[in-house]
Amino acid sequence: MRAQVGEVLRFAGRRVGMAEQRAVVTVVLGSDGQPPYRVQYEDGRQTEIFPGPGCCVETGEAHRVSPRGD
Repeated sequence: MRAQVGEVLRFAGRRVGMAEQRAVVTVVLGSDGQPPYRVQYEDGRQTEIFPGPGCCVETGEAHRVSPRGD
C-alpha cells in the first residue's frame, strides 16, 4: 500500500453492522509512501497505523482533503 498526505484511508467494519471508518493521512512515516502513517479520523482522533487487509486508499483529487480540514 502507498499513500500520500491528504489522501483518505477507508477501513471496512470488522463486524456485521459496524460502520466503515475513514481517516486522512497527515504524515507518511515510511519510505516511498509506504506505512506506517499518522492519520486523523473524522471524529478528530489521531494515531499511527499500519493498515491491514481491510483498508484501501481513496486516490485522486476528488478525495484529496487537507489534513486540517481546510
